[in-house]
Amino acid sequence: MINIVDRAQEEKITPVLRLGFRPLFLLAGLYAVLSICLWSWMFSQGQAGLSLQVPAIWWHAHEMLFGVAIAVVAGFLLTAVQTWTGVKGTSGARLLFIVSLWIVPRVLFWTDAPLALIALVDAAFLLVVGLEVGYRVIITKRWRNLFFIPMLLVALIANLASYATVKGMPPFSANALWQAMLWWFMLLISIMGGRVIPFFTAKRYGIEQPKPIIWLEVLASFPLILLAILSFFPLVNTWLISAVMAVCGGAQMVRLYRWNGLKSRSEPLVWSLHLFYFALPLGLLLKAAFISNAWASHTLIHLIAMGALGGVILAMIVRVTLGHTGRAIYQQPSFAFGFVSLLVATVIRVAGPILFPAYINEWVVIAAVGWSIAFGAFVLRFGPMLLKARADGHPG
Repeated sequence: MINIVDRAQEEKITPVLRLGFRPLFLLAGLYAVLSICLWSWMFSQGQAGLSLQVPAIWWHAHEMLFGVAIAVVAGFLLTAVQTWTGVKGTSGARLLFIVSLWIVPRVLFWTDAPLALIALVDAAFLLVVGLEVGYRVIITKRWRNLFFIPMLLVALIANLASYATVKGMPPFSANALWQAMLWWFMLLISIMGGRVIPFFTAKRYGIEQPKPIIWLEVLASFPLILLAILSFFPLVNTWLISAVMAVCGGAQMVRLYRWNGLKSRSEPLVWSLHLFYFALPLGLLLKAAFISNAWASHTLIHLIAMGALGGVILAMIVRVTLGHTGRAIYQQPSFAFGFVSLLVATVIRVAGPILFPAYINEWVVIAAVGWSIAFGAFVLRFGPMLLKARADGHPG
């Protein structure tokens, strides 16, 4: 990184705009708190009196996926591509433009702006991120990382389609799209988790990293693609979906076990990745078991959405922030409190409504508090690091 950055030019850029993870992780953390607080209010009090121009449940699902989660994905890609390719990452005015494309739709939802305009700006964010990442991958021929481009293209199309569902235009519901996109995120987590979680674990504890088993990798990831497709076919036999989930969940469980997570109990930055990733196979297996129970099956989605997606995001943005701001990762004060807060919130959001459905409003509010504490703690603890130059004096 030092060799590909002009230090004099770098110092002219305000620190928060020196790499994509800085503004996008910070904004994602802030928005994770703000959006979930607004949602818990709307869930218990209703949408009346608010200027939100789309249905509250649509806004909640869309902003968790295409607001919070996709901002983290974009921040990660815009940062990692510099390491992958050796080409200077997006920074300065170009990065500010990309960040603005993310911010504008979040604000316009609360105005009278045409929904088509909001959709176009929102889609432009993914398009520009894809161009920035794809350009660097292609010119350096780092083909291994090119798969992110079709994945971003799928997300872009899905995002545009989600806006169309507000008007009832596509032959599928918004709920089908949300499920498909959740599996899209799980595929991304499965792929990236397979790269980094065993690597981080082996490096931290000085053990040999297990080599991937090809058939196990296929069984763990391919069914996620199938589940995304099946989300648009509600008349498919539920036992087929249950079988796909069971196979995928079992393969993911074996795969995770091979990553030696049991050795990571002493290090929150490692066990958090294993623990929250565990929510994916557990969620798949439980959904397979309760496929005939509509309420339980629906509620278990939050085990995957909050536990796997939200949890892995929190664990990764903490680690990436420490590493890319020039700090000794394992010599920092523990963030176990934040991880435990999100873990408790997830358990409450899933188990509470299943066991005591009459108190659903209370469970949602309590879970929202736990989620907000976790991401709020990230903002308070790591926000100053994202706003300042690297502690080690290096660029980035």
